[in-house]
Amino acid sequence: MNMHSRPAPVVLGTAGTTADDVLAVARRGAPVELSARALDALAAARRVVDDLAAKPEPVYGVSTGFGALAVRHISPGLRVQLQRNIVRSHAAGMGPRVEREVVRALMFLRLKTLASGHTGVRPEVARAMAGMLNAGITPVVHEYGSLGCSGDLAPLSHCALALMGEGDAEGPDGAVHPAAELLAAHGLAPVTLREKEGLALLNGTDGMLGMLLMACADLAALLTAADVTAALTLEALLGTDRVLAPELHAVRPHPGQAASAANMLKVLDGSELTGHHQTGHDGVPAAPRVQDAYSVRCAPQVAGAGRDTLAHARTVAERELAAAVDNPVVLPDSRIESNGNFHGAPVAYVLDFLAVAAADLGSIAERRTDRLLDKNRSHGLPAFLAADPGVDSGLMIAQYTQAALVGELKRLAVPASADSIPSSAMQEDHVSMGWSAARKLRTAVDHLTKVLAVEMYAATRAVELRAGLTPAPATRAVLRAVRDAGVAGPGDDRFLSPDLAAAEGFVRSGRLVAAVESVTGPLL
Repeated sequence: MNMHSRPAPVVLGTAGTTADDVLAVARRGAPVELSARALDALAAARRVVDDLAAKPEPVYGVSTGFGALAVRHISPGLRVQLQRNIVRSHAAGMGPRVEREVVRALMFLRLKTLASGHTGVRPEVARAMAGMLNAGITPVVHEYGSLGCSGDLAPLSHCALALMGEGDAEGPDGAVHPAAELLAAHGLAPVTLREKEGLALLNGTDGMLGMLLMACADLAALLTAADVTAALTLEALLGTDRVLAPELHAVRPHPGQAASAANMLKVLDGSELTGHHQTGHDGVPAAPRVQDAYSVRCAPQVAGAGRDTLAHARTVAERELAAAVDNPVVLPDSRIESNGNFHGAPVAYVLDFLAVAAADLGSIAERRTDRLLDKNRSHGLPAFLAADPGVDSGLMIAQYTQAALVGELKRLAVPASADSIPSSAMQEDHVSMGWSAARKLRTAVDHLTKVLAVEMYAATRAVELRAGLTPAPATRAVLRAVRDAGVAGPGDDRFLSPDLAAAEGFVRSGRLVAAVESVTGPLL
């Protein structure tokens, strides 16, 4: 992240927060501002908490213990210690550090909820969190510690701990220091938490939601890339593009399917390679097939189902973005009520759904790659696309690597949300495991990028081996761009890993789709 060339500020409290806002803060370092409306809402909700704190009746989160310990009434003299202690005790994460963009998304989404005026924290707490984000101070958060219920407790606690000037954090230069040192270096003061504020900083689905929003953005790009790689493979296999006709997809009106088919048609427009599966061409006898294999013919149906799953996930994410998740929550009529809105089931389910879609998209891409490499099914291509099969192994082991990634994608598709382990002395006896679903989806998105890169690498090589036939203009644009990116074409065996890494970078950066769109215009 370049903290020195930030985009426009994201202002909280003036309009609904969008997915683009989250990505701007998490990935591009956009500064955050609190509107006058947000500050007024914070102050009004705080007055409600202060009024209840002054009364003798116990109120959860204000004058009681937490979770299974909520039966104890806490006297006013112990309440600052109570809020400090919940943060310290709940900052119990273990394992590797969570990525910077995830922590920034988590912090921003918690700040968004604070600014809604439903949590009862003081305006200075919200200002302090905005100050940390704007200074590029990112608390150290660990992989394990959230069950996706009662909020992403340990991850959010590590963020609150840094706000208090405790624990460790990463500075804008990427170096880790004690949080107190980083706050002081940027002119920020540690926060002393008062009634309800410790709890309000911990009790949200912010981590899993932030990861969902980023995964949605990444998968949207990969679904378009998958349409491109499928089209390249269809072309390399001399397949037919007649199965992509809009009228065929209109009779099964799934919108994602129609979009994927339309993208593939755009890529293949003007190709001399398509449609040769019955007529043959110079040096290649006519193939006796009347239709292509499922992995080629059904590419729009599979990628389209992924698109429709993504659309549903985005609907859930938008609803969660509009929510103010806390327990207890401050209502407009000045009541504070306990609730179960922190349960992560809605978010956890779609995180798992997307992992299933990513696994299947990777699976069909791997099957297409395998078909390109098998001389018995590739309709005239050399075995493994090798220069001299037998002396050269070509892309044989590239498919092994791809298959290993697909195997892992299938394991990552096992739903986390189907599990639940009771916690807090059975007070929290059903949890969502949404954080775990989000973590494995991030891995799945990374693996899918690599799988599509291998297909692209094989398909571009195969197209170049089809001498005598001119590929589509969009394909030619891909070939030029991928070679300019340092991905070598056909030839003798060489050290393959650098080529595959370059191919991965080409897909991940969006240059594959950009190359196509330079000819076709925008894809869906």
